[in-house]
Amino acid sequence: MIICSVNHISKTFGGNTIFKDLSFEVHEGSRIGLVGRNGGGKTTLIKLLANQESVDEGVIHWKKGLKIGYLAQIPDYKDLKVREVLKTAFEQLIQTESKLQELEMEMGQELLPVKLQSLMDQYGKLQDEFILNGGYEMDAHLDRIASGLNITVLLEREFAALSGGEKTKVGLGLSLLQNPDLLLLDEPTNHLDLKAIEWLGSYLKDYKGTIILISHDRYFLDEAVTKVLEMEDGEVDLYHTNFSGYVKEKEERLLREFQEYQEQQRKIKKMKEAIKRLRDWANRSNPPSAALHKRATNMQRALDRIETLERPKIDVKKMAIDFEAVERSGKDVIVLDRVSKHFGTRALFDEVNMLVQYKDRTAIVGENGTGKSTLLKMILKEIEADQGTVKVGSSVKAGYLSQHVFQGIGDEQVIDVFRSEVVVNEGEARHILAKFLFYGPAVFRKVNQLSGGERMRLRLAQLMYQDINLLILDEPTNHLDIDSCEVLEEALEQFNGTILAVSHDRYFLNKLFNKIYWLQSGRLHYFAGNYEWAKGKLKEEGINAVNAKTVKDKPTKPNVITVERNPTEQLERRIEQLEIDISALKQKLELESDLVLLQQIYREIEVREKEREMLYNQLDEVI
Repeated sequence: MIICSVNHISKTFGGNTIFKDLSFEVHEGSRIGLVGRNGGGKTTLIKLLANQESVDEGVIHWKKGLKIGYLAQIPDYKDLKVREVLKTAFEQLIQTESKLQELEMEMGQELLPVKLQSLMDQYGKLQDEFILNGGYEMDAHLDRIASGLNITVLLEREFAALSGGEKTKVGLGLSLLQNPDLLLLDEPTNHLDLKAIEWLGSYLKDYKGTIILISHDRYFLDEAVTKVLEMEDGEVDLYHTNFSGYVKEKEERLLREFQEYQEQQRKIKKMKEAIKRLRDWANRSNPPSAALHKRATNMQRALDRIETLERPKIDVKKMAIDFEAVERSGKDVIVLDRVSKHFGTRALFDEVNMLVQYKDRTAIVGENGTGKSTLLKMILKEIEADQGTVKVGSSVKAGYLSQHVFQGIGDEQVIDVFRSEVVVNEGEARHILAKFLFYGPAVFRKVNQLSGGERMRLRLAQLMYQDINLLILDEPTNHLDIDSCEVLEEALEQFNGTILAVSHDRYFLNKLFNKIYWLQSGRLHYFAGNYEWAKGKLKEEGINAVNAKTVKDKPTKPNVITVERNPTEQLERRIEQLEIDISALKQKLELESDLVLLQQIYREIEVREKEREMLYNQLDEVI
C-alpha cells in the first residue's frame, strides 16, 4: 500500500533550485535510506515529507490519518524532567489510565446495580483499549528506549538543563516512543555512542512502521534499511537493496550506462561519416546523383530521430585532500602514565596508561560521558590531569579537528577564517578552497551560516596546509557526506604522520585503525586490532569477568572473623577497607548503565554492607 506519493515537486531557496520535478512513492513497511551529497536537498525533502515546509510546485499526497514522526526543533519543555518529557509520547494512554482510576473510585462507592453495571461495562471497554495499545507496558517500553540510547542517567534531570546533544538524544527517544506510521530521521546517529548506534540499528530492523532516514554511517545504513533513495543533481533513483548493495548496483549501472553511451557515440559517428561520404559521392557524380542525396537525407532523418544519451557522471566533484607530514616526530608521540581525572566526587577515569608511537593509527572508543574527549583535551594541554603524567614528544606538531569546529565564530567570512591559520594570498586561498568545494562567491559566505559538513571541510582545508605530523581527530566524519568520508579516509591512509582519533563510525574505525583503546568504567583497555576485533575481545573479557565475579560472590559459608591477637585493630582495619570498597562501588554504580553489571555491583555492595554490619556487632562484643 502506498502511504505517501511525491508528484513532480520543486523547491527553491534564495533563487537556488534545490530540486525540480521530483516524483517517487513510499510503500507501507519500507525502510528507506536517503543518501546524497551535502547540500543536495536531503534534509529539505525530509521536511517536505514531514509537512514542515511547503512545496513550490507539485503536490505530496499522504495516506489519510497517517501519523508522521519527525525530530525537528525540540520544544523547550520547561519545568519537566526527562522522564516526563518522554512520557508525553503516551499522552492518550495516560488520559485513559486516569479515566480508569476515576471509574475505579466511582465503582468503589455504594451504587444502584444498574449504575454499577453501566460503569463496569464502560471500564471493561476502556481497559481492553488500554491493554491493546500497550498501556501496561508504558514504563517498560520507556526504560527500554532510554537504556538503548544510553540516556537512563538523564531521566531524573531537568530537560531544560541538558546540552544540545543530550536534548537531541531525548528527542530521538521521544520519536521512537511515539511509534509513528512514518518515522523520518535526519542523521540520528550523530550524538550517539557506539553501543547506542548498534542498538538503534537493531531496533529499526524490527520497526513495524515505515522509515525514511538520512545517515552517513555506512554500517548503520546496512543494518537499518532495505531500500536506498539516492538524490543526485536534483533527481532521485530508487535501489531495492541495502547500502552495500546500492554501491555495487550503482557502479554496475554507471558502467553499463557508460558502455551504452560509448556504443551510441560510435554509432552516431559512423552515421555522420556515412552521410558525409554519400553527399560527397552524390556531388561528384555528373550530373549529381539524386538517389545518393536521397539516401543521405534519409540517413540524416534517422540520425535526428535518435534520442541521444547523456554522458554518465562518473567523476563526481569531491574534496581534494592530501595530508603530508613535513617533519617527522620522535618514536614516542604521546605517553600517558597512570593518569586520573575527577569532576567533583565523580571519578571519570583512574590510573589510565596510553602509548602512541610514530605512524600509529590509534582510536579511542567508548560510551558517551566516559571521558574520551577529556583525554584528547589533556593531550592538547587544555585540561590538567589530577594525577599521573601526560607527555607529548618535543618535535610533535599537532593539528586538531574538533566535532564542535568553529563554534563561537561571528560574521567572519570563509576566506578570512581560512587565512587566519594559513598564510597565503587571496588568489591562492580561493584556489585551495575550491578543492574543498567552496567555489566562487561561496568563499565570502559567513562561517556561522555554514552547515556542519561545510565547517568540517573548511577545517580540513586549514589542517592540510599546516606543518603537522600528528592529527588529533574528534568525530571527523560526523557531518560529512559519504563521498567526503571516503575522500577523508583515502587521505588519512596516505598520511605519513601519526593519527589519534575518537570516533563512533564503525566503518571508519575498521578501515583505518589497528590500535584501539576502549574506555569503560574508568579503565582504559588496549587492543592491538581494529574495532570489530576489539569488540569481540572485550566481550570475551567481559563474560570471563562476569563469570569470575559470579563465582567469587557466590556465598559458601557465613563470613566469620577469627579474632586472635589485638582483635579490635583487626576488626577496625577490615571495616575501614570495606568502607573504601563500598565507596568505590557506589562511584562505579553512578557511571554504569548496563543492567547486568548494575545488578552485579548492587550485589557486591550488599555483600560488603552485610559483612560490615556483622563486624560492627563483633566490635561491640569485643569492646
